[in-house]
Amino acid sequence: MAATLSRSIAVLACVAILLLHSSQAKPHGFKGSQKCRRGSQKLPNSPAYDELCTATVRTYFTTTTIRPEPYATATVSSSTGGQCKSTKVAVLGAGVAGITAAQVLSNHSVTDFLILEYNTAIGGRCRADKFGKDRDGDPYTVELGANWIQGTVTEGGPENPIWTLVKKYGVKNEFTNLSSLLTYDKTGQVDYTDKFDAFDAAYSFAEEDAGTGILMNFQDRDLRSAFNLGGWTPKGDPHAMAIEWYEMDYEYAQIPDVSSQRFTTANFNSTFYGFSELNQFSTDQRGYNTFLHGQASEFLEDNDPRLLLNTIVTNISYSDSGVTIYNSDGSCVEADYAITTFSVGVLQSNAVTFEPPLPDWKNIAINTMQIGVYTKIFLQFPPDQAFWPKDTENFIYASKKRGYYTAWQNLDHPKYIPGSGIIFCTVTTEQSYAVDNQDDEITKAEVLAVLREMFPNSTIPEPIAFMYPRWSTTPWAYGSYSNWPPGLSLEGHQNLRANIQRLFFAGEATSAEFYGYMQGAYFEGKNIGELVAACTGGIGLPACMDMARYESLGGDTPVAAYVPSNGWMQTSFQTIGDVDVVGGGG
Repeated sequence: MAATLSRSIAVLACVAILLLHSSQAKPHGFKGSQKCRRGSQKLPNSPAYDELCTATVRTYFTTTTIRPEPYATATVSSSTGGQCKSTKVAVLGAGVAGITAAQVLSNHSVTDFLILEYNTAIGGRCRADKFGKDRDGDPYTVELGANWIQGTVTEGGPENPIWTLVKKYGVKNEFTNLSSLLTYDKTGQVDYTDKFDAFDAAYSFAEEDAGTGILMNFQDRDLRSAFNLGGWTPKGDPHAMAIEWYEMDYEYAQIPDVSSQRFTTANFNSTFYGFSELNQFSTDQRGYNTFLHGQASEFLEDNDPRLLLNTIVTNISYSDSGVTIYNSDGSCVEADYAITTFSVGVLQSNAVTFEPPLPDWKNIAINTMQIGVYTKIFLQFPPDQAFWPKDTENFIYASKKRGYYTAWQNLDHPKYIPGSGIIFCTVTTEQSYAVDNQDDEITKAEVLAVLREMFPNSTIPEPIAFMYPRWSTTPWAYGSYSNWPPGLSLEGHQNLRANIQRLFFAGEATSAEFYGYMQGAYFEGKNIGELVAACTGGIGLPACMDMARYESLGGDTPVAAYVPSNGWMQTSFQTIGDVDVVGGGG
């Protein structure tokens, strides 16, 4: 454990050095859900993606509930008198973290496991759907959740494991060119791209200051404060607010005010200085998660009885001797160990209860980490009536209401889905909550009104198809991906990762370096899979061990400092009736 903590400190020091120097080495201006630098992009050195393999990859889905007998296990009596399936390891969730953890178990000869998945297919928040129609009447495939491979590989450096899998399974994708951009407001097309320079200067300050803060152990702050200190104050300027939203909320799905300066900048640099600045947009009509089906096919057979789809977990009972999982249909699974890969949103919602209740240190960590909502609103217009510049990839709309239908992307671009007549708008957390809780027709009317302001000289027809997901109310997600708030320390975040007896946690949110990214989910699935494999006697692994946890986290200010000379009056610690003053005073 000491070695692990020492490694974490060394990694943080390296990140701090990157933060200190990166602002001078590379220009800023990254884009939401792509995290890519404007003006410093180059095409990937790889085969043309229109020639990539599109061979059939075995998929794992069902339209009915699967209740097969367990793999090489027996049934045992549950505490409620029913019969539970019995297994060594229960993996809860079949997204990137869950599939990776199960693959790691299999690779270390731990084949007695069950994967429990809420949905009728694997994939988690990497999820596609059918939308609109082409000229032949066949639907297109669009991505409701994850869409980009973020950070690929730099020659001589490490490769993003998601990029490795995407190449392996021939997932068609295209380079996102953030320089292909036009800006608009209520008067139509207006060029306010000069605002990027002012924002970039403030971000450079925030990034370098974050590195200093890590090395000197200064208090963390929110990014809004850091931007203010860097001279960036966009409030009241619709153009500046739109640029800031495009640079920050579009990426982290939450506002700078609730985003940690230290860990947000380190998070960005871990991917884009660690792998590359490239972002690749999946256009594969099989769906982006084809790579995950390919990964699963490496260790699961067709109709593998170890994969329990359409299985909704409602309660997890854990102890130092095992874990029992209870499901909504009355079935249950008894396991020696369990790995939950539920999103922070699900854990915060209490959709799954725990017995005994989770300890305070775990509950605090779960409810401190944030989850944002990232909503794509898809519209298909008659292709011959498309009214936007088809040779431009991205459009920004500035409103006096920050984040109001700000970002638009053109899928009817020659390199994406040409001839489709599809464009989509992205909104995040607050606006996502609004659209999630109103009828489609209201949302459609609002986005059409925005388009009519953006293109006042064009006739905007009614869309022939309209769709968007409601991530904030989806019961197996309750959000899109996590965000690190100010006030959450590295130790506090470790409490989110840490196991409780034989119950382990993995997912993008538990990754200190790559939270919010699919590579974060991959690395955490791999790490926890290896740890649990060791605990079950897996081959070629170190000894089983508990993860570091901090049942008591120290604060920034000792009680003795709460004194009038610091502006804190003694009466602040009084109770009604008897005086009960804590700390000194004069």
